[in-house]
Amino acid sequence: MRCTLRRLSALMAALAFSAAAQAEVVQIAVAANFTAPAKALAEIFARTSGHQAQLSFGATGAFYTQIKQGAPFDILLAADDERPARLEKEGDTVAGSRFTYAIGQLVLWSAKPGFVDDQGAVLKGGHFAKIAIANPKLAPYGAAAVEAMDKLGLTAALQPKLVTGESIGQTYNFIATGNADLGFVALAQVLDGGKLKSGSAWVVPAQHHAPIIQDAVILKRAAGNPAAKAWMDLMRTPQAKEFIRSYGYAVQ
Repeated sequence: MRCTLRRLSALMAALAFSAAAQAEVVQIAVAANFTAPAKALAEIFARTSGHQAQLSFGATGAFYTQIKQGAPFDILLAADDERPARLEKEGDTVAGSRFTYAIGQLVLWSAKPGFVDDQGAVLKGGHFAKIAIANPKLAPYGAAAVEAMDKLGLTAALQPKLVTGESIGQTYNFIATGNADLGFVALAQVLDGGKLKSGSAWVVPAQHHAPIIQDAVILKRAAGNPAAKAWMDLMRTPQAKEFIRSYGYAVQ
């Protein structure tokens, strides 16, 4: 991870703007699952470009509603490809700016070591009081969790035990604090340096749910903002893709 950060920092230094360029601020709405890599990227971005990225974290569906109501975001880093495509179709984006920056992986995780087995059989055993998922209407990882439970034929059995977070970030907190015994979150949330930070986990097979394709797009209000373009240029680089992959995502 540190080696990847150094390479990314070196790249950004090489791409840095001239000292005469005026620093700008870019307001970025970030899907909660991408919190850790976004924070690290923002630090590198500020240090090497002179621009500032101000990040807001939450559920993609909530961000879509806020953007349609006039929220002053310049970029959306979504947890799906549906909302960015919808904004594009509705004329709310900079033409040609949308691209896939990550493909997410769903994981069943518990803060308790040894609680989740490597096949997810704990779900069928049912020896737990609460299981957390993100709101499937707002958070794509929540929708993927519902699909996975359906695929396993466990939706009806698990329904009475479900607790729902408004975002994947809140869902993670439910599990981390013990308010839920286990739950479905993003793999990126439970990794540190490519290894499980704590607890126990089962990476849900990709065939159990639709691909979690995460798109980024520049919103129309930022058409003339050089910081918005610089951020997106950074995320398209091979070095940034390697960095994002190190957090447990697939990249194209």
